[in-house]
Amino acid sequence: MAENKRVLAFMAHPDDAEILCAGALIKLYEMGWEVHIATATAGDCGTMNLSREEISEIRKKEAADSAKLLNAEYYCLEEPDGKVCYDKVAIEKSLDLFRKVSPAIVFTHTEFDYMMDHIMVSQLARGASFVYNAPNVSTTEIKEPGEPPYLYYCDSIGGTDIYGKPLPYTTYVDISSEMDLKTKMLRCHKSQDEWLREYHGIDEYVISMQRQCRDRGNEIKANFAEGFIQHKGHGYPHDDILTQLFLDDKELSDAV
Repeated sequence: MAENKRVLAFMAHPDDAEILCAGALIKLYEMGWEVHIATATAGDCGTMNLSREEISEIRKKEAADSAKLLNAEYYCLEEPDGKVCYDKVAIEKSLDLFRKVSPAIVFTHTEFDYMMDHIMVSQLARGASFVYNAPNVSTTEIKEPGEPPYLYYCDSIGGTDIYGKPLPYTTYVDISSEMDLKTKMLRCHKSQDEWLREYHGIDEYVISMQRQCRDRGNEIKANFAEGFIQHKGHGYPHDDILTQLFLDDKELSDAV
């Protein structure tokens, strides 16, 4: 069981954490955990009429405002939106982030996601989580050396992989009691709501998030839930800390 009680959500864009794992973050925060939210990009392509610099500042401010609701730190690695790569620069930034936070639990995107930025961040999180403790990997001071953290991949938008197949969730978290605050956090991202309406013709930013959480909830007979896939590769913890922490969800997770 983790002792340092620090959780990191490392995602591609501002608002990804709110859509995919904010419910779990809220539960951990309410249990006394220190929450950190990071994005690889500032979402600088999320506009029809502003410059990259203008929309970046807006979106980072929205992300920070959302994070404040959990007294959380927000970080942006300043990678270009739509161009995230698993390259040396991004790897070094990711390693430095992990050394600054030294998380016990990490949430990131699934490798089966629909968008390449998400897939690249999934790889960056996986790579950094495994090696950031190595003394020679970075000159950035490490907050607290330790073993690789618990690593969880979040749901994808729509709950399927790129072939339309359902994701193989290993863990469900009942977020029925956390849904109001999760929604409040997502509503901080006003610019993205406007962008989706204008670019994609989507006028249900919050509604679609709630629908997805309701779908996951239906799978475990709860009002709302979030689904996760635990990484259990060599060197990583194999016990499901989310199930251990959220005892009310244990029977539901075991039944999957």
